[in-house]
Amino acid sequence: MAERELILGGQKSGKSRRAEQRAADWLAAAPGRRAVLIATARAHDDEMRQRIARHRADRLPGLSTVEEPVELARALAVHSAPDTLVLVDCLTLWLTNLLMSPASQSDRLPEAGPPAQIAMLAMALREARGPVVLVGNEIGLGVIPLGREVRAFVDALGCLNQDMAGACDRVTLMVAGLPLTLKEPA
Repeated sequence: MAERELILGGQKSGKSRRAEQRAADWLAAAPGRRAVLIATARAHDDEMRQRIARHRADRLPGLSTVEEPVELARALAVHSAPDTLVLVDCLTLWLTNLLMSPASQSDRLPEAGPPAQIAMLAMALREARGPVVLVGNEIGLGVIPLGREVRAFVDALGCLNQDMAGACDRVTLMVAGLPLTLKEPA
């Protein structure tokens, strides 16, 4: 298994399932191993609460969960260990949390802005003491959005994905439940 893998894809592409399979393979390979999911979603409405509940119900047995919508670099550093695979699901929701205005948030904004948070995450990823699997959306394949804010988000997510791909050994694109390897360990 690659030490650091970024799994990208569209909505319902199979990216979370693939990431959880990576965690299951890690756990099955040797006794004493652990896997931790860092979940970044926030439940802002009933539909999102239902999605989160469905993800919790379908979660891989043996996968412990930490909910951290903002301080992802810190959470990665805290939970990374040689015997522990850390799965982050998902980078897109994390970026959304970073970019939301404080008035619309139910809890805190990070002290550092998004560019600093992204740099801290890349550093934490490079310094991780065990394997890490990141899940994120690829949303830049469609038409250019009409709104300025949406275009800015698509640009920011594209930059985040590039930064994380640069810090990972393997990058996988999921399409219709099928993996396409974009980058493999040398």
